[in-house]
Amino acid sequence: MMLSASDPALPAPARVQPVVDAAPSPPGRIRLAVLVIFTSLGGDAWQSLLGWPAFIVLVAALSAACVVSLVRSHAANPLPLSRYSKPLIAFLVLCTLSIIWSQYPSATVLGVVSQWLTAIAGVFVAISLSWVEILRALGTALRWLLGLSLLFEFFVAAIVRHQVGAPWLLDPWNRPPGDYQWSEGNLFNGGAIQGIVGNRNLLAFLVLLALIVFTIELIEKTRPMVTSVIWIGVALLEHALTRSATVLLATAGVAFVMVVVLVVRRVPVAKRLIIYPFGFLGLIGLIAVTLNLSDQLFPLLHRGDNLTGRVAIWNTVLNLAWQHPVLGWGWVSYWAPWVEPFKNLIVINGTVYLQAHNAWIDVFLQLGLVGLFVFSCLIAATGVRAWWMAVDPPLQPLHTPQAARGASGRRGPTSALVGRPTPYQAIALLPLLVLAALVIQSLTESRLIVEGNFLLLVLLATKVKLDPLPLGPPPRSMR
Repeated sequence: MMLSASDPALPAPARVQPVVDAAPSPPGRIRLAVLVIFTSLGGDAWQSLLGWPAFIVLVAALSAACVVSLVRSHAANPLPLSRYSKPLIAFLVLCTLSIIWSQYPSATVLGVVSQWLTAIAGVFVAISLSWVEILRALGTALRWLLGLSLLFEFFVAAIVRHQVGAPWLLDPWNRPPGDYQWSEGNLFNGGAIQGIVGNRNLLAFLVLLALIVFTIELIEKTRPMVTSVIWIGVALLEHALTRSATVLLATAGVAFVMVVVLVVRRVPVAKRLIIYPFGFLGLIGLIAVTLNLSDQLFPLLHRGDNLTGRVAIWNTVLNLAWQHPVLGWGWVSYWAPWVEPFKNLIVINGTVYLQAHNAWIDVFLQLGLVGLFVFSCLIAATGVRAWWMAVDPPLQPLHTPQAARGASGRRGPTSALVGRPTPYQAIALLPLLVLAALVIQSLTESRLIVEGNFLLLVLLATKVKLDPLPLGPPPRSMR
């Protein structure tokens, strides 16, 4: 249990020291961060609109820009390797080393390159922006994603008036399967909408992230209140229109985590150990209720009670994973459908599936038990830091700190200071709630290890290690 700085028995903080408020980042760097987040979270939209070749060029250009920015930041303010998340480094190194024992080396090379590019982008956002700027960048990117999705669905339903198929992502000369449509034009007929990402579960998860971000923005008043309220309304509307059962359950899980945090915040530090068992029991109860209600809930949303075939997919992948249980088959991120064993491994209604629909099972398949352990350490380390950031009272320095340029090049820790508690900030909930959403979704989707979700994981793992406490003047005073 971590002690509070307000404990009279504690003469000085026994935790990460406070940081001073940051100077604003250059506008160009913030715009690049917004575009990186938009592209990573909305990668399926770019792929459907431009096709894979143009999407790869776009990713390469953004990655190059991130590398240039990181090199300049490092030249101005070198960051020791010890300041990065060690489990994150271990996971990336293990992915890279798997080229040695991979059953499909060429595909592993592609997967490793993709993983490193995504990680670089996440580190760029974490190092370049403050927590408030990350909140605003996420908010801007998610507004574009949700706004364009609603406009796209309106255009298809009102103007086109029939299904719109995206260019076939892997073979542009053949038509995609009948159940693979960019939009089914369901906005006015009561069906589920898919948005510009072409999948209702992916759009619903973006909505869940948006609800977290927009609500924190509303509380912290980092945007005009009317704007925040309108966009929360848009997010709730799209949540209802996606009719995603898995994200509905994820929303309940995130809400439960938030309630537990708010309760723990009101409990004195010395008595918090009493609360934690009840929190775990509540989580188990929530899972049990979810499983018991799935027979009734999923059919109401036109979903099967077996998570739309995911159980069969998991069984198939697990049987394959146990053939190489220690180090796995080799990293590949998205499955490469042109190599064994992924070639036609999972085909449902003519659609070739390129993931296990469970990030943990996918990691086990690709990196074995060793990879599963390292990945679990990454989630656990990030989760613990995010938890303390959410529940510990922030500290305000008792005297003006000496200027100290930090690892991010924008701010840094002060010398040993005695701090006094200040009111909680809503932004301190951001890492924990986003991580909770990512982890809950990872149970039914493998997105946590690819593209936007992995970028968010890298962003959180890096930022909570470098800058774990958003101290200084509360964001509400920064208007």
